Amino acid sequence: MEETISLKEIAEVLKKRFLLIAATTAGAVVLAALISFFFLTPTYEATSQFIVNQNESQRSEEFSVNDIRTNVELINTYNVVIKSPRILDEVIEEMNLNMTAGELRNKLSVSSEQNSQVVTVTVTDQNYERAAMLANTTVEVFQDEIPSLMNVDNVNVLSGAELNAEATQVSPKPMLNIAIALVLGMMVGVGIAFLLEYMDNSIKTEKDLEEKLGIPVMGIVTHIGDEEIKRAAERPGATSLRAKGGRINYASQQKESI
Repeated sequence: MEETISLKEIAEVLKKRFLLIAATTAGAVVLAALISFFFLTPTYEATSQFIVNQNESQRSEEFSVNDIRTNVELINTYNVVIKSPRILDEVIEEMNLNMTAGELRNKLSVSSEQNSQVVTVTVTDQNYERAAMLANTTVEVFQDEIPSLMNVDNVNVLSGAELNAEATQVSPKPMLNIAIALVLGMMVGVGIAFLLEYMDNSIKTEKDLEEKLGIPVMGIVTHIGDEEIKRAAERPGATSLRAKGGRINYASQQKESI
């Protein structure tokens, strides 16, 4: 037999476990804020661009579409060469860095738009000025080394990273992390609430009793308090209840006198 759940039952579960959901969500938000502000190290990006084009001595010659296509195809090769140890080791030596070519490669990313002759070199580092110097030096070393490596001289620096520019933190992004934690915390809280409700096998209502035992409920025994008996005794036609209420009042007075 398939079990179905109505929107009313869903709302009741959410209302019943509201504190659990709220606590889970708040905990996730606080944890994300603490990690973002106090444990993750801020990182910055600096970019430098170069263009694959004719050099000064070639500009007087006729420049065809095939030359442009050749330059665009060369960019794929250049993207690999610029991240090779031949280039990176030279950058490390020139800047006197205490790192390996592999470590520098992890900080470096090279990209270019489709069918574009412009290549963007991006360096990510914990210090913006060092990132800018790495980006500029990498492009300069690549420009100096590419003629001997490829027997071509068609690389020109388009724009370098500004050392004195205002640094913009790229990671971590606290507000984004907090927003993600808010959604995930709420989802986890709701999931736990429905899991607890699903695992709760206790009988709370007459409907639960009928579903568990498979038999109809013939009667219900409820608890009647003293106040309910007193109110019922004051109604017209409730002689027996008045008597009961009187006896109860008399008994309570006797207890007080004792």
